[in-house]
Amino acid sequence: MAKILVIDDERSIRNIIGELLEMEGHTVKTAENGLQGYEMIGVEPFDLVISDIKMPEMDGIELLDKLIETHPDTTVVMISGHGSIDTAVECIKKGAFDYIEKPIDMNRILVTVKNALERGSLVKETKTLRRKVHKVAEIVGESPAIGRVKMLIDKVASTDARVLITGSNGTGKELVARWLHEKSDRSSMPFVEVNCAAIPSELIESELFGHEKGAFTSAIKQRKGKFEQADGGTIFLDEIGDMSLAAQAKVLRALQERKITRVGSDKDINVDARVLAATNKNLQEEIAKGNFREDLYHRLSVIIIHVPNLSDRREDIPLLVDHFIRAICADKGKPLSTITPEAVEALCAMPWTGNIRELHNAVERLLILSGREITLDDVKLNVMQANG
Repeated sequence: MAKILVIDDERSIRNIIGELLEMEGHTVKTAENGLQGYEMIGVEPFDLVISDIKMPEMDGIELLDKLIETHPDTTVVMISGHGSIDTAVECIKKGAFDYIEKPIDMNRILVTVKNALERGSLVKETKTLRRKVHKVAEIVGESPAIGRVKMLIDKVASTDARVLITGSNGTGKELVARWLHEKSDRSSMPFVEVNCAAIPSELIESELFGHEKGAFTSAIKQRKGKFEQADGGTIFLDEIGDMSLAAQAKVLRALQERKITRVGSDKDINVDARVLAATNKNLQEEIAKGNFREDLYHRLSVIIIHVPNLSDRREDIPLLVDHFIRAICADKGKPLSTITPEAVEALCAMPWTGNIRELHNAVERLLILSGREITLDDVKLNVMQANG
């Protein structure tokens, strides 16, 4: 059954509600004001909080605001003997599941608690399913170089700090961005990726900020941009070094003011999206050439995570090869193949200028063209010769 916290400055109300819910099989704890209740919630999680509105030290409305900010998964039901329609509307708008007037109708309490717990259970199941469907690939490796990347992800993910991810093509910059989102408090919200290099310069502003109907010839209807789509979640600006200076200026404003304006509109729209960016270019050199705004660089690079080349973490290649073999065989529904130590040693010695992406493609090629065991001859024939 559920764990429920009842908060009310009247002991009789706390006891009546508590005893009723315990008879239903729930575990109930009580607090005499919002501050005490908030402190209890910080120590242990509750499935449901039932709180009076008018209380000393911290009233119910202030408590609700704090819970929505710090414990958004906690379902809250508000009760009051001094309420009005305006009060009820305010509570619901702020995120309360329901509002009940005193004197308490016990049947109403039981029905509301049942519905609130069912809703909370559905929210948790939905988040779990989303995580399973959108499972992020593992960052494989135990080298000091990749260990530092993992350490930075763990330290930075829970903050809203902007992160600039640098590294060569194929090193896994997008995977780092996805883990920063996955390990954050925004993980249940959208992760929106924008490949700045793949969008023509004349369309980048519309892509990022959206447009109004009729803003340009092909704008046949209103369209939300990527920043709006990422509201509450994370926007990942991949290959940001290829973004035009005009678009850079608009992105800078969005970072400074947390506002965007659709193309063809003069109305500001508030957005709350964490910004992650990645580039394979040296942005300091791009700044010196006049291709990148220095003020935008400083806005984006609160934290810099450099993803190493595969040649700088060769000790991870055996682990990566084993991981790719297992993942590709499972994905294709094939029996698990093996690889000889000599074949692995040959793969470790190769330059891998295309980094992780090139290694993955090589392993997939070997699994297609080799037998159940990948040998040194297979590597020589299907990888070394193929790579010239």
